[in-house]
Amino acid sequence: MTQLSNDEHKAQMESMKAFDEQMPCVGIFWYDLADKSLFGVRKSELTPKMVEEAAEKGLPFINYPHLHRQVWAKEYFRAQATHEETKFKGDYTQVPRGRVAWNIDKFIVLVGHWAEPIFDELSELIEQEFSLPYFEFVYDEHWDLGHGWSGDMK
Repeated sequence: MTQLSNDEHKAQMESMKAFDEQMPCVGIFWYDLADKSLFGVRKSELTPKMVEEAAEKGLPFINYPHLHRQVWAKEYFRAQATHEETKFKGDYTQVPRGRVAWNIDKFIVLVGHWAEPIFDELSELIEQEFSLPYFEFVYDEHWDLGHGWSGDMK
């Protein structure tokens, strides 16, 4: 595990600020294969103060606080109550999804194997939506289609 010095850390955060008007964000998303677009995006800005506080506490990972299953259930039931058409139907683990997080000194995007054939187009969408100056894809079986905590939805 590499730790950045305070000066390196501050320079990195200034670089992120200069990259875009909006600060980079952590969050979650689903990917619509038919539309080739992200949907259900939930995100929050990652401020330099948040990174500094996490580093001071020895917490290398900063994450969006809500789970896919929570957001999916809320949107599913909201659409049912309002009789709206929604993409939030069925088992949330059967729809490509991912999570953007901060890990020590870089942004990572956790995805399953579904993302491999579309890394380039997915990269562009994620960079734009989450205002990321850089990131790396990280594979985890949890994000493969059919994996997760979908048993709670049935």
